[in-house]
Parts: sequence; structure tokens; C-alpha cells
Amino acid sequence: MKLLTALPRRLALGFLLTTLSLGLCAQEALIRKNLAKRLPEFKTIDEIVKLPMPGMYEVRVNGTDLYYTDARGDYVLRGSLLNTQNLKDLTKEKIDKLMALRFEDLPKRDFFTIVRGNGQRKIAVFEDPNCGFCKRFEKDFEAVDNVTVNVYLYPILGPDSKEKSKKIWCAKDRGQAWQDWILNQVATTGGIMPCDTTALDRNLDFGQRYRIEGTPTLFLADGRRVPGAVDAKQVEKLLSEVRL
Repeated sequence: MKLLTALPRRLALGFLLTTLSLGLCAQEALIRKNLAKRLPEFKTIDEIVKLPMPGMYEVRVNGTDLYYTDARGDYVLRGSLLNTQNLKDLTKEKIDKLMALRFEDLPKRDFFTIVRGNGQRKIAVFEDPNCGFCKRFEKDFEAVDNVTVNVYLYPILGPDSKEKSKKIWCAKDRGQAWQDWILNQVATTGGIMPCDTTALDRNLDFGQRYRIEGTPTLFLADGRRVPGAVDAKQVEKLLSEVRL
């Protein structure tokens, strides 16, 4: 008897969930249709998510661009959505998740390594040899010990950056050549010839694909992405927060 009593309840619950799912799909289809028809940047929508805020939907395009709209796509907002109950920036939280990149998914062979101390902690950095922020970052970063640094040459500032990167990549000791240049502006002479520099092209392709838009850009072992020239104290804090 208990089974017979429970069965109609399960059927009712299943029917309710199915109805809600169909309703959500219809709502999403309406938003997609209206936005694509009215605004060219919404021709291809990656994802639509119903938010806890009544009548509000999150619309994601171009991988990491977030917008907010009503249930019909009649109005669109762009900016930070703040939860006033806990003061969390929901937009930043979502973008941070979207921009994260697993450390093991970074290119496996297109970097050189600099080890300090015991090298137990790990960090990857995409840098351009002509980047002023990179030079500032590296000078401050010297104070961080017990770390293994994977340096990806990422020459995005023009042809001269590409030429300097080639010379560093072709040096007998890439790590030393990089530090000589980025810290003291001493250019490397000589190198290993002939030298395959296609790693630089692969780094540029990778960066474009994963929207690495500036240098320096850091990746922590837990996948977090940190853009900009953070100082040594910030790097230490970030490294201490890594939980694998």
C-alpha cells in the first residue's frame, strides 16, 4: 500500500519537473530569438542561465562576456551584479570561473623553467620582453622564493618583441637570457642555431584562443588566472591560497 501511495506522488513530482523544464526551455528560446533578431552581438549565444533574482537571466556570449536580460529579452544590462546579502560580486565570480585554466592544460613544451629555492610551488607566466609591466613584475617577483616558474614568451607588442623573444628562446640558457634582459636590459648574444621558434607562434595561438589579452598574465596551479603586474606580497598570498 505504501508503494501505491508513493507512486502517484512520484508521478506528480516528475510531471512538475518536466513542466518546469519545458517552461524554462521555452523562455530561453524566446530570449535567444528576440536578442538575436534585435542585436547583432547576440547572433551566437553560448549560454542562458536563470538567476535567483526574479525575472532576471544571465546571457553569455563570446565565451566570457556576460549580460543580463529580462524574461523576454526586451532589456539588456551589462555590468556587475552584486548580492547585497553577502556583498559578493556575482559577475566577477562567474568570469573568474570562466577564465580559469587548468595548469595541466597549458602548453606542455613551449616554455622554459626558472627554479628558486626548493621549487615546490608552481606558477606560469605569459610575458612580452618589451612589456614595461613585465619588467616591474619581474623585479618585484625576485623576492618570491621556493617556486618553479614556467615562462611562456608571448610577444604581442609588435615585431621587435618577436625578434627579442626569438633570441631568448634560442639562447643556450633561456632562463638566464630572459632574466638578463627583463631585469637588466642586457640582450643575449649568440645562441643555438638553427633554432626552431615555432613555440612562439603556438603561444600566440594559445593566448588568442584563451583570451590572454595582456602581459604579464599569471596562472596558478589551481587554475586561477591573474592578469597584471601583482607585487611579491600579492603573489605570496595567491600561492598560499592554492589548494589542489
